[in-house]
Amino acid sequence: MGILAALIIGAIAGWLAGKIVHGAGFGLIGNMVVGIIGALVAGWVLPQLGIALATGTLGTIIDATVGAVIVLVILSLIKRV
Repeated sequence: MGILAALIIGAIAGWLAGKIVHGAGFGLIGNMVVGIIGALVAGWVLPQLGIALATGTLGTIIDATVGAVIVLVILSLIKRV
């Protein structure tokens, strides 16, 4: 996947995660970063749990969104402390 595709998928996943975890969005650039980090987290965590979601571009967006939600929840918990 090219860098531009990764940024677009990261932006979409970060935006979706920001909508799912209310009040935890970081703006467009922040959401892109959270989405990319979320994709990395999901790429590691989901196979460890034996979870295989959809494939292709849609599957990548779903995986990245799941990972971004995990990252946003962790960041929200850290901000509270």
